[in-house]
Amino acid sequence: MNINDLTDEEIIAIAHPLWDDLVKYSNKGDYGKFIKKFSYNLLLGLNEVEMGKQFAHSELARNLVEERDFLGLIRRGEHVTALYRVRCKVKDGEWLGRMVLGYENGEVRIFAASIF
Repeated sequence: MNINDLTDEEIIAIAHPLWDDLVKYSNKGDYGKFIKKFSYNLLLGLNEVEMGKQFAHSELARNLVEERDFLGLIRRGEHVTALYRVRCKVKDGEWLGRMVLGYENGEVRIFAASIF
C-alpha cells in the first residue's frame, strides 16, 4: 500500500497523533517511546549515543510547545512529509518540524523526523 493513496484528511488523522507523541516523549526524554513508531531502516541508522545526548542536553528537544501549527503535506513516491511550525518554551522563535510517513509491513511508520 502507498500512503499517497490516502486523502489529505486521512493522512492528517494519522500524522497529528504521531507528531504529538514525538513532542510529548521528546519533552519527557523518553527515548523508548519516542522511537516506538520509527521504521526499521530509521532505527538502524540512528546513533543511540547521540540521540541520548540530545535528549539529555538539548533545551529545544526537551521544551517543545505541545500546540502545533500544521503547515501542509508534501507527497513524493511512497512517502508523505507532514510539516509543522514548532515553538519552544525556553527559546524565542519558531522552527520547522518535519515528519516523513510511509507504510512498512502494512503499518504507517515514521521514516524521518526533525526540527530545523
